[in-house]
Amino acid sequence: MANGQANGQWYPPEWPDRIRALADGMLTPVTPRRAATVMLLKDTGTGTAVHMLRRRTSMAFAGGAYAYPGGGVDPRDDDRDIGWAGPTRAWWADRLGVDEAGAQAIVCAAVRETYEEAGVLLAGPTPDSVVGDTTGADWEADRAALVARDLSFAEFLDRRGLVLRSDLLGAWARWITPEFESRRYDTWFFVAALPEGQRTRNASTEADRTVWITPADAAAGYDKGELLMMPPTIATLRALAECGTAAEALASAPDRDMTPVLARARLVEGEIVLSWPGHDEFTKHVPATTPTPATPSDPTGGAPA
Repeated sequence: MANGQANGQWYPPEWPDRIRALADGMLTPVTPRRAATVMLLKDTGTGTAVHMLRRRTSMAFAGGAYAYPGGGVDPRDDDRDIGWAGPTRAWWADRLGVDEAGAQAIVCAAVRETYEEAGVLLAGPTPDSVVGDTTGADWEADRAALVARDLSFAEFLDRRGLVLRSDLLGAWARWITPEFESRRYDTWFFVAALPEGQRTRNASTEADRTVWITPADAAAGYDKGELLMMPPTIATLRALAECGTAAEALASAPDRDMTPVLARARLVEGEIVLSWPGHDEFTKHVPATTPTPATPSDPTGGAPA
């Protein structure tokens, strides 16, 4: 069955049934996994661009959707002593709304995933430096070990004698996957500027292409239905479009609201209304009764528009 699409927003066709089951008390929400994702920025002649990847169309979750480098938190990074530069773990704990061990693991995940999927490493041999070229065979061997989870990021930093540059990250937003989803993530979104001397590449096995694109152009592509995205992606793009430079985005990050955004489903006059607080554009109206089977003209089986 095809994925549903409204404008450029991706959503799975099973949403209506799962929303109804949750509303009827027949579905127990899955506990969300911690995750982190990074909006990597660079200034260009046409404005600030963000690095995005397109998930392979064969992916079961959000196939064909545009997203940022990101992934799950590795619990092995919670409490290991690592080289750390920038705001303290206590500062990050307060900013991210977690304890200090959790804050370290979430920041580690943000930096690790950027390295795993984009080949960009926000770490250096000293608290005020960043590594240069990371395309050598020895670097690639370590990156592959990180991807395979044979190596934790804390172990990688220790082996390389590197200091994690938390000061190069800005916490931007936090979104939690709706309670009716079968795969749920509690995801912290960060911004970072591409370090001088480094370059991105498509190092992700989950992506079939990567692009540098201005947030405004990406949002326009979504609005035209040309670029597929999930609500957190387009919402963060719209906010990024208000920043003129990468430095401006990073400077504004500390003032960003980190209250978790969690979709709500409620029954209103015979239909289920699905809404994301503070983001009215994503509101959906789902029939409260079981829809008729899909037809050739209705390939989503009645999935909400």
